[in-house]
Amino acid sequence: MNHPAPATATGLGTGLGTGGRRGTQRRDIVAALAVTTTIGYGVLYYAFSALLAPMSRDLQISTTTATGALTTAVLVSAAMAIPVGRVLDTRGGRGIMATGSILATIAVLAWSQVQNATQLYAGFVLIGAASAMVLYQPAFTVIVAVTEPARRANALLGVTLVGGFASSIFIPLTGQLIQAIGWRDTLLVLAIIVAVGTIPLHAIVLRRTGPPAPAAAHERRSPARVLRDAGFWLIAIAFVLHSASQAVMAVHLVTYLTQLGHSLTTAAGLTGLLGLLSVTGRILTTVVQRWISITLVAAAVYTLQGIAIALLPFIGQSVGGATVSLVLFGLGFGVASIAIPAILLDRYGDDGYATISGILGTPTTISRATAPLAAAAMATTIGYRPLILTAAAACLIAGAALTYSSGARLRPARHPRRLAEE
Repeated sequence: MNHPAPATATGLGTGLGTGGRRGTQRRDIVAALAVTTTIGYGVLYYAFSALLAPMSRDLQISTTTATGALTTAVLVSAAMAIPVGRVLDTRGGRGIMATGSILATIAVLAWSQVQNATQLYAGFVLIGAASAMVLYQPAFTVIVAVTEPARRANALLGVTLVGGFASSIFIPLTGQLIQAIGWRDTLLVLAIIVAVGTIPLHAIVLRRTGPPAPAAAHERRSPARVLRDAGFWLIAIAFVLHSASQAVMAVHLVTYLTQLGHSLTTAAGLTGLLGLLSVTGRILTTVVQRWISITLVAAAVYTLQGIAIALLPFIGQSVGGATVSLVLFGLGFGVASIAIPAILLDRYGDDGYATISGILGTPTTISRATAPLAAAAMATTIGYRPLILTAAAACLIAGAALTYSSGARLRPARHPRRLAEE
């Protein structure tokens, strides 16, 4: 197929959901998912950075070994993206998100009791599975099912805006708790936060939600149709490269800024701009997409990010130059969370949305998990400047791939009429 025609001028997809009062904003669901995804990301992902050092010392393992547990969780989450998407498409989000919340609580409790690296990795397999069931992919699927196309952009923005503060909330909170009660008891507190803050919301607030209404039998389309679309492969290339670039910058930026001559405090402060600016970038993207295709908006943002990163080795020695570079880069730091669902809905509609999201999410998540490790090896071998310029090139290629994807079409090979009707 080419591009399913959207029902509204927003271009965010068609179809009516069976769950809840489709056509209304369902602010209760948006608010609930904003809270649960913030807690999910905060506890299952961001708290790890504060726990890493004391946990490694207590378990008598290296920080590299301990960090591998988080990488394992991300890879498990990637492996589960497609099967979770199929369940979301057929049964909706309530059951899987409530189950994921329970599993997340059990996983964090298990994490608090680990005694060696083997147990730590086993616990993080559970955390990876829970992450696939409670974070953005299932949350967005619920929003797609209960919100009319014209209001989806604002609903998605509401969830990601709040979720963007997960690191700002949970990293300091975790650090304070560790100082007061130790890392194991901190995890017990975080497990209680997950249980109290997510299980009831998923089980109760989502009780009248379901999957998007299935199309008539003769209109149903397999999610695998995207694999025949040349544009999908360009979109996948774009987000895989961009995800890798952002992961590399998030992990290695402080170290590189210190190599440019900045103090550790200054480098950390400049890096902290990324999280704050990501919220601004999401708002700007949501506003601008009212007039310009979200694909082209994302392409322009990624191109700007590539230019900004490329400038860093040349102007980043001064605080002013580094600030300019990182402000331009940071505005695009959170755009993918808005752009991916909007692009997929605009191009393919909401028929099979969760599975399609999983197909794209699997390689994207793998790149985010593995890129920092590959970058560390690259920096050791050839230095940080080539690494930073490679990250810049990845953003520029991502921007070009998205630009070309907007004009790419699937070529009907043998049954043009049937493919056109898909």
